[in-house]
Amino acid sequence: MAKEVHPSSSARAYATALIELANERELTQSIADELDGLRQVLAQIPTFRAFLADPSIGETERSAVLKKVFAGKVQPLMEHFLAVVAAKGRLAQLSQIADAYDDLLEEQQGKIEVDVTVAQKLTPDQLEQVRQKVSAALNKDAVVHQYVDDSIIGGLILRVQDKLIDASVKTQIAALRHHLLAARQK
Repeated sequence: MAKEVHPSSSARAYATALIELANERELTQSIADELDGLRQVLAQIPTFRAFLADPSIGETERSAVLKKVFAGKVQPLMEHFLAVVAAKGRLAQLSQIADAYDDLLEEQQGKIEVDVTVAQKLTPDQLEQVRQKVSAALNKDAVVHQYVDDSIIGGLILRVQDKLIDASVKTQIAALRHHLLAARQK
């Protein structure tokens, strides 16, 4: 899933600790699934998200609610992790921690997220060809997310982490126009 904001360094630190503990207990995917569920709850119930982030609510009260909501419904590791995050006042960062955990898990599994923007929706075969070529070029298993933007006219735009490769017809036309105008002014 493409992310709007990169996780903070503190969110990445919590995610790193969590994935190391999950690896030791062979719970890596279970914890990823639980974090995804938690992220969905936070997105769907803004009042719960606000409650977790509210600094005026005491740690004891917040911990009691977390225990009531999650006890027996998540792995004991996740219960303990949530208690630690609550004690450190970092519950507002749970979505970022989940995103960082996903990044670390993908890295550990040799996967990389790639956004592909095209002018017209690719067929499943074409999308698979793009995935295979990107996977081969990066020597990783590419997880491709397709976006359609007819303004690029043709070609494609690839975004891999913080790198952008713009091979769109729109950009090529703009570059050619710029080059021709620059040559004309000489």
